[in-house]
Amino acid sequence: MPSFLHSLASPARFQRIANAIMPWAVLLTVGLIGTGVVWGLAFSPPDYQQGDTVRVMYIHVPAAWMAMACYAVMALLSASFLIWKHQLADLAARACAPIGACFTAVALITGSLWGKPTWGTWWVWDARLTSVLILFFLYLGYMALAAAFDDRERGGRAAAILACVGAINLPIIKYSVEWWNTLHQGASVFRMDGPTIDNAMLWPLVLTGIGFNALFVVLLLVRIKSELLARRIEVLQRARAAGRS
Repeated sequence: MPSFLHSLASPARFQRIANAIMPWAVLLTVGLIGTGVVWGLAFSPPDYQQGDTVRVMYIHVPAAWMAMACYAVMALLSASFLIWKHQLADLAARACAPIGACFTAVALITGSLWGKPTWGTWWVWDARLTSVLILFFLYLGYMALAAAFDDRERGGRAAAILACVGAINLPIIKYSVEWWNTLHQGASVFRMDGPTIDNAMLWPLVLTGIGFNALFVVLLLVRIKSELLARRIEVLQRARAAGRS
């Protein structure tokens, strides 16, 4: 991890790598999400119990996967920043936070839309739902803490500690349906004995999930490039101000 991050420390090198990845990531995002969503909404069969309501799954489940994946990436980057003091890790972690918060919000909203016809209510204080809501607050807390200090490095350290401590919530989200009696169904894709979903539903779900991963890459690269540009402008402004004084 540190050697990889150090290899990207040069803004010019990072820009070259990002520019090479971006077109492919955009192509995968549009192609996979478009195919998966159209397949899932228009051509996959309805569930024998839930009917067409199950089609919310093709947005809700990938968003929930990415909510957890983004936080895991953010926590790893934060740990790298705390251990090796690499500024790019802090910058990338900050870029992850709003993306992960948006994925989590989508998961919560679509989960409520799915829960109303399935459970008869928009929200229950279910172990899975509650732990995902806590994940959303962790994202918000990270962003607020990172912006709370005038010293960027102090804010980064404080936010990184929160990100690392908050990672304990990830296994709670994953295993909440096994540890507690909840309304939320258990895992049906990532299982030791294989998926329990019919292939007609599984394939559009997998395509959309991979597409959401590609979307994360696109958004992350855009945010990192924007942050690098903003910091470069800030440095130039300080240099001009120092020159005038």
